Amino acid sequence: MKEIKIKNVTIGTGLPKICVPIVETSTDAIMKKITNFNRPDIDLIEWRMDYMEQATDISAMIETARLIQQALPEKPLLATFRTKQEGGEQSLPLADYLNLNLELAKSGYTDIIDLEFFCTEDSKKLSSVIEEIKDTHTTVLLSNHDFQKTPSKEEILQRLNGMQEIGGDIAKIAVMPNTTTDVLTLLSATCEMANKASVPIVTMSMGKLGVISRISGSTFGSAITFGALGQTSAPGQLAVEELSTILHCLG
Repeated sequence: MKEIKIKNVTIGTGLPKICVPIVETSTDAIMKKITNFNRPDIDLIEWRMDYMEQATDISAMIETARLIQQALPEKPLLATFRTKQEGGEQSLPLADYLNLNLELAKSGYTDIIDLEFFCTEDSKKLSSVIEEIKDTHTTVLLSNHDFQKTPSKEEILQRLNGMQEIGGDIAKIAVMPNTTTDVLTLLSATCEMANKASVPIVTMSMGKLGVISRISGSTFGSAITFGALGQTSAPGQLAVEELSTILHCLG
């Protein structure tokens, strides 16, 4: 599995990197919250843009990204607008969604942009946007989220391979288990993909049933895990303190 270095963080080697989401709804609330984020057990920051009241105001979003980078200059910033279709707080028309991500990349204030793999059925359009974002020297994380079920192992592998083939720098999938077998399906797919992938992969089985997937990246090959500092952004997230402790024990 290929490694990616962003600032002082190397993704794809060593312990899974801990990423903590910002889920505040305003810039002022974000700036108050992130005073607690400058700590060694947090590797990356995910800014969940879909929580923002000003999500449609690109200038305001760019300014917020600038302020986050200014406050946490050593932490790679992952900018994510999670659409309602994939478990987010709101949706945007496709053109607006793609434009928001592209303009943030062009601003230079984000290190990683999350693009939903299924945001469009037009693979040429998706490929073009990926290339435009990468041309700004911004890393592209392609993602897919299923809050209802766990697809088959073959389908999980197909999606991760598709993300890699179309140009994603990091490939991420999050699924919902309904049985313990579902968790094993996700872990088995992770292990197989990690052994042959040319990009870092990020996987998780959500909810209480899937918590083991959030702490076993060193064993199965998931390069990033998401922890919470306060409010969670997905079911099954652990607090940063306990997540860091467990990862080092298992490391």
